[in-house]
Amino acid sequence: MVLEVSAVVFFGVALAVQVRRRRASGFTVCVAVVFGFLLASSSAAPAVHDILAAALTALAPTR
Repeated sequence: MVLEVSAVVFFGVALAVQVRRRRASGFTVCVAVVFGFLLASSSAAPAVHDILAAALTALAPTR
């Protein structure tokens, strides 16, 4: 569990640095994929899912 959290933090920081530098390369894509995979398997996944669902519900057009 400690290794998983460390990996999520590491890849999150690496992705933030790449986005901040506005670099779009194959490396950035790989970092984003690994970060997403690790985040989805962490204990934070339900909270992230709830936040995204609430944001999409708020942004969805009403009929």
